[in-house]
Parts: sequence; C-alpha cells; structure tokens
Amino acid sequence: MSEQATAPAQPPLVVNIQYTKDLSFEVPNAPAIFTSLRSAPHVNINLDVQVRRIEEAHTVFEVTLAVRAEGTTPTDGSDKPTVVFIADLAYAGVFTLNGVPEAQHEPILLVECPRLLFPFARNILADVTRDGGLPPVMLGPIDFVGLWQQRRSQQGLANIQPIANA
Repeated sequence: MSEQATAPAQPPLVVNIQYTKDLSFEVPNAPAIFTSLRSAPHVNINLDVQVRRIEEAHTVFEVTLAVRAEGTTPTDGSDKPTVVFIADLAYAGVFTLNGVPEAQHEPILLVECPRLLFPFARNILADVTRDGGLPPVMLGPIDFVGLWQQRRSQQGLANIQPIANA
C-alpha cells in the first residue's frame, strides 16, 4: 500500500489558533454617566474583516474580525447624545487552507473564517460591556456572505470603508 493511500486526507480549512489581538474599552464620562443614564444606550456597531497572508509560500492566513461598538445616550432629537462607552475588539484566527484552489480563497477567508470567529468575538464584547457596568452588547447574526458581496461591489473605490454597519 502506498503512503498516500494510508495517510489521512487533510481538511480543507484548519483553524490553527484563535486569539484576542486587541481589546479596548472606555467609559469616557464615568462615573457621572452611571447616575444620569436612564435607559440602555443606543449602540452603533461597525464591523470589518481583514485578511493577511502570513507565509507567502504557504496558504496560511490571519483573519481578523474588527468590531467597534459605540454606545450613546438615547435622545429625543433636541439634545446632543453623550458617549456612554467605546469598545474596540480585534479578534483573530490563523487559518490554513489545504488543497483549496486560489479562486476559492476569498470566499473562505472573508465568509467562512469570520463565521467561525464571530461567536467568540460576540461573547467577548458582551462580557466587556457587562463587566464595564453596562447592559451587555449582544451582536445579532451577521450575514458574512452579504458583507463579502458588498465588499466585492465596492472594489475599485478610492477609500475602503468598513464592510458593515449594523
């Protein structure tokens, strides 16, 4: 029997490691904001997916899910909102693609990899906002296929913007 026949096939996508690359949480108006906040803050979410090849000769990539959540006081339109908190999270993973044609790298790296990272980033964001004395920010499901298609349609623009506002 040949060695190739006995060797188990490698999976096409391998998660080598996942990690918090960067995390920042700020409550700029503490402690006063805690006494004046009467309802849950309005939260604006910006999400971006970044991909970087780690080894040129290999198919090893770092995929980073960058999330920025900014909470502001709810307003009735007559007053200016106050920043309640700012949370920045970069949650990353190192992925290896085995035997995947080059043409399929982009959808795997910009759709499947972020989909694997998302639940962990979601939990970190919820924990850090809750531990910061505020209601936890619970991100809803993200349509990574739609975000990837949106990014592809924006290619060629001078300034690349975050691929999602939720």
